[in-house]
Amino acid sequence: MFERFKKKSAKVVQVPAPLTGTVIPLSEVPDEAFAGGFMGQGVAIEPAEGRLVAPFDGTVAHVIKSKHAVMLEDNATGLQFLFHIGINTVGLKGEGYTSHVEMGDSVKAGQTLIEFDMDAIKAAGYPVVTPIIVTNADELASSVEGHTGNVTAGRDFVLSISLKS
Repeated sequence: MFERFKKKSAKVVQVPAPLTGTVIPLSEVPDEAFAGGFMGQGVAIEPAEGRLVAPFDGTVAHVIKSKHAVMLEDNATGLQFLFHIGINTVGLKGEGYTSHVEMGDSVKAGQTLIEFDMDAIKAAGYPVVTPIIVTNADELASSVEGHTGNVTAGRDFVLSISLKS
């Protein structure tokens, strides 16, 4: 009788780490656009190795010309993510980065998206901290919760996202 008054439970999406390293809150990223949440909600990872992998099956929505960032759309939910390797690294003009995908490519969880030379990036004076941003969270999510600590790519979760019903 009261079925219509029952609260629907929101679907929660767990997002695996796209990098191995240490997850930190966005507020600790040394760039105001990311730290202030102006780019969107998410977390950042201090990588332990120079390999970014697809955390889920998806479609490459965009690869930044200088290869330091890629956007993926999750095929299952429509959520879109920006993976931005390093801070102000557009100045490297692609040096130290090897992209293995192009816009429109379908990718599988665990597939290598970008390899990067952490030592070369650091030697050029850039931090390698990598923000992971949910770019369309305002449209599709009721909440985005970040998890901090050490993670292994493809194994540990970095975000829990409650989808709007």
